[in-house]
Amino acid sequence: MFFKKSIKTIINKSVLTLGVITASMSLTVSAENKWAPGEILISAKPGVSEAKLEKLLSKYQGKFKKTLKMKHGNVKLVSVPEKNEKGIITALKHNPLIDFVELNHIVELTEITANDQYYSNAWHLAKMKLPLAWEESKGSSVVVAVLDSGVKSDHVDLNGQILSGYNTASDNTDTTPINKHGTLVAGVIAALSDNGTGVTSIAWDSKILPIRVTNQTSGSATISDIAQGLLWASDHGADIANVSYKIPNSTTFSTASQYFYNNGGLVVNSAGNDGTDLNCSDNSKIIHVSATDTSDNRTSWSDYGNCIDVAAPGAGIYTTSSSGGYSTASGTSFSAPATAAVLALMKSKYPHFSNIELENLLESSADKSKNGGSFNKYYGHGRVDAYAALSANAPEPVVDQTPPTVVITSPSDNSTNSGQIVVTVNAQDDVEVNKVELYIAGNLVATDVSLPYEFNVDTTAFSDGDIYLNAMAYDSSNNIANSSEVLISLLNAAEPEPEPEPEPEPEPEPEPEDTTEPTVSINNPITNDAVSGTETIQVTAQDNDAVDYIDLYIDNVLKQSVSGASLSYGWNTRKISSGSHIITAIAYDVSGNQDQQTVTVNKAESTKGSKGRKKK
Repeated sequence: MFFKKSIKTIINKSVLTLGVITASMSLTVSAENKWAPGEILISAKPGVSEAKLEKLLSKYQGKFKKTLKMKHGNVKLVSVPEKNEKGIITALKHNPLIDFVELNHIVELTEITANDQYYSNAWHLAKMKLPLAWEESKGSSVVVAVLDSGVKSDHVDLNGQILSGYNTASDNTDTTPINKHGTLVAGVIAALSDNGTGVTSIAWDSKILPIRVTNQTSGSATISDIAQGLLWASDHGADIANVSYKIPNSTTFSTASQYFYNNGGLVVNSAGNDGTDLNCSDNSKIIHVSATDTSDNRTSWSDYGNCIDVAAPGAGIYTTSSSGGYSTASGTSFSAPATAAVLALMKSKYPHFSNIELENLLESSADKSKNGGSFNKYYGHGRVDAYAALSANAPEPVVDQTPPTVVITSPSDNSTNSGQIVVTVNAQDDVEVNKVELYIAGNLVATDVSLPYEFNVDTTAFSDGDIYLNAMAYDSSNNIANSSEVLISLLNAAEPEPEPEPEPEPEPEPEPEDTTEPTVSINNPITNDAVSGTETIQVTAQDNDAVDYIDLYIDNVLKQSVSGASLSYGWNTRKISSGSHIITAIAYDVSGNQDQQTVTVNKAESTKGSKGRKKK
């Protein structure tokens, strides 16, 4: 029997193996369809209490596992029944209490290893004009976080360059390499240089803060561990963060990157090595990097798209190896740290530049010979040129003194409200809005850091009567603007008219507890039906009191959850295997009683020319 309330969840973090391209050019496997089984990531709207979120998740057997704590709002890692992750996300994503909910994707490293292990020189250094750039800066006093598979700190060419870091996968300080990738990345950035030994890095005098985000020998990691790594790195002094993983469109990663950005740091991320269009848009809080070869052409395996900010050398990069020696490596995994290292040189020379000024200088000074002098999706703003970035007539930092504008757009002034309300705010700035705070009766109640600026407020926490709302917006230079106050009236409990005291009556017998289960029926299809095409599943339920909601499962996977006493679901049977399939409907009443019905249907094997008509 299949009972929703007795599902036992076993969390088993499956991982992807590292995709490798050798001379035979076999492409890496995309990680976008892989996720940690039994896990989702969720963030409530500002103002929603943890208790209220926990109550909502309990309906789907969701339990908090970890909180990614940020200054303004948190992301929760939640355990849910395995195989039901997508169905639960579908049920939750339109809930008014939820800001976003997504799978905890497993992402792979973006490395390609060539067959020929060694090269006679590091071609990428001359290509980016680093011998000239080092006259301007060597990255002194800059800390670059490497979120990866660990770093070999006792490598002869990294000795003294590696700070004490953290392991978010184990929640400890073990950053020893479990995979060679992190040591390769670290060597590109900050291997000891000009010492007559080994390789030459880009940012000689910078330091590496190792953040190990995986315990898998393949190096693959979950989005939650990478996001936690960004938070830890930001809180422990990192100026730049390099993330050499191909990351799908993840709001959790973007939110953690914004936290890092708001604390004065820049996140650099590799594009990936599938040679495909990412169909992405620009993210102002992340610098995405594609890879180029010795001729400044984008490599055939480098991903591209409108989110690419710059390109950098990524083919045949000579660097440190976790074996204690040296090797060459290729991939956007190495064009990203090449970019991160150049940013470290710039940060050292221009310590008072804002993130926007640093990124603008990186992009405006890039070599544009391959992208026709303007932005395109293959090279972004061009291939990174370290000397141009450090020798350009960089303007003196302009102090932004223009405050943002902020207006509360809902609820309206002089309106009457009760219960749970959504407060929406319009905030704009000539540079960028950093955060928006909502105040009620002069008290800060919630903060939002991303569009749209919306707050979910439980007005029952305040006394009835007139109350003022106002919002404050902050820009990246900490200029502040106050909205006009909005006066609303709260009416949650109307004052009753005084009545004469009634004669004392015997206390009524307590109402018996409702133990009557609802009844649920799957009206279509019925047992032994043959299904084909798009099959409409119809379910109805009845109860002596009221039906609360109905859950629909197909082959034990939650497909739909609806409030009320009826459900209709269009089931695409074209993608299912032939043979028998189980449909289960579970109805719950408002007292928590439940009933279920299960039917077994069959899909015939495909026959050429057959229309697959249902047999009754």
